[in-house]
Amino acid sequence: MAERVYQVWKGRNIFFCKGRLIFGPDAKSLIITLLLIVVPVVIFCTNVARNLLHEFPTYNSGYIILVVTILFTIYVLVLLFLTSARDPGLVPRNSYPPEEEICYESSTLADVGGRHTPTPRLPRTKEVSVNGFSVKVKYCDTCMIYRPPRCSHCSVCDNCVERFDHHCPWVGQCIGLRNYRYFFLFVSSSALLCIFIFAMSVWNVKFLMDDYGTPWKAMKESPASVILIVYSFIFLWFVGGLTCFHLYLIGRNQTTYENFRYGAANRHNVYDQGCLKNFLEVFCTMTKPSRNNFQAYQQEEMPMRITREVKIDDSEGDSRTKVHDNLEIDNDLLKISQRRDAVNS
Repeated sequence: MAERVYQVWKGRNIFFCKGRLIFGPDAKSLIITLLLIVVPVVIFCTNVARNLLHEFPTYNSGYIILVVTILFTIYVLVLLFLTSARDPGLVPRNSYPPEEEICYESSTLADVGGRHTPTPRLPRTKEVSVNGFSVKVKYCDTCMIYRPPRCSHCSVCDNCVERFDHHCPWVGQCIGLRNYRYFFLFVSSSALLCIFIFAMSVWNVKFLMDDYGTPWKAMKESPASVILIVYSFIFLWFVGGLTCFHLYLIGRNQTTYENFRYGAANRHNVYDQGCLKNFLEVFCTMTKPSRNNFQAYQQEEMPMRITREVKIDDSEGDSRTKVHDNLEIDNDLLKISQRRDAVNS
């Protein structure tokens, strides 16, 4: 019976709903993230917001605070889901090295079946044009592809990801070309939610101070407000700082990976189109379709390809040998026969 692509996917991703939902290998961390969002909101709604209902009795204005809190929390959770449960921009792997890129060196000879044949070599890097500039792209030994520009191999998910930003353990997914927008909206919306809960909790303490006279009695009357003030203040530094950092990166059209690797003073950023166009590229362009159809059936491949050595030229001038196409063959007789035919041809 033919298997679907998600069933034979070689990365460490976790699939649900027959490949419609794709998570990273650390998807369990989503439970912690959900608790960090939902638990404070529940405490806020059952304690602070309920008390504020009595402070605005006219036209039931206090219910607006409760409704806004619930709706905004749902919005944040939807953004979290869109960030975590979709293809971030995974680049499909090759089963074999790209044959069109293999070059043969006549000076280096390998003895195969009594004959001398040139040794195939793969360049470690090749140059492509981006916005009129020449950019070097590297060969990925794991995926057996030349990575597209701004693509990097995530060691956590074991995949090459387009416009790789970073792997976020809080959402349990890589952040790349297809989910970066939702990731930024999730982080910035979480910061706004922290500000809202912080402000409403302080407001609730102020009303209690007016009723009881001293801050100590007010905090004693509503310890939940004090806990939420401290909690939201601490987490605001985290998600607020992250929001500011990514605003800076978007303005420069730079990823987190590029910023940490090349530094902030990267004078040769060929992707920078100016602040306005950089923001429009992130927020006002259509999300590119996935390169993978995880629900499709896996295409059958050739049952046997002869094992051969392909030397990969490193950028420093060193070469290392990597053995490809070492496939398992159930029928040993077929394996021997095909090798014999290849030698005699």
